[in-house]
Formats: sequence, C-alpha cells, structure tokens
Amino acid sequence: MRWDIIAIRGHYEVFADGRFLFSADTKAEAMEELETWEDALIA
Repeated sequence: MRWDIIAIRGHYEVFADGRFLFSADTKAEAMEELETWEDALIA
C-alpha cells in the first residue's frame, strides 16, 4: 500500500493509494497516526 502525506494550507492530509484517510496538524502527528493505522492493518 502506498502512503502519501501532503501539506495543505497549514495542515497535513494522509492518503493511501489515492484515498483520503485523515488529516493532522503536524507532519509528526500524521506519522504517529499513520503508524497506528499500519498496526491496525497488520493485527
């Protein structure tokens, strides 16, 4: 699965294979949330 984190107007949006997943205030927050998503997919 391909993940993209894109900066948009002062926040970050995360996409998986072109589909929107969530937004975050900072890139670090987006990375943390993405890790949670990945852990849930693996479990």
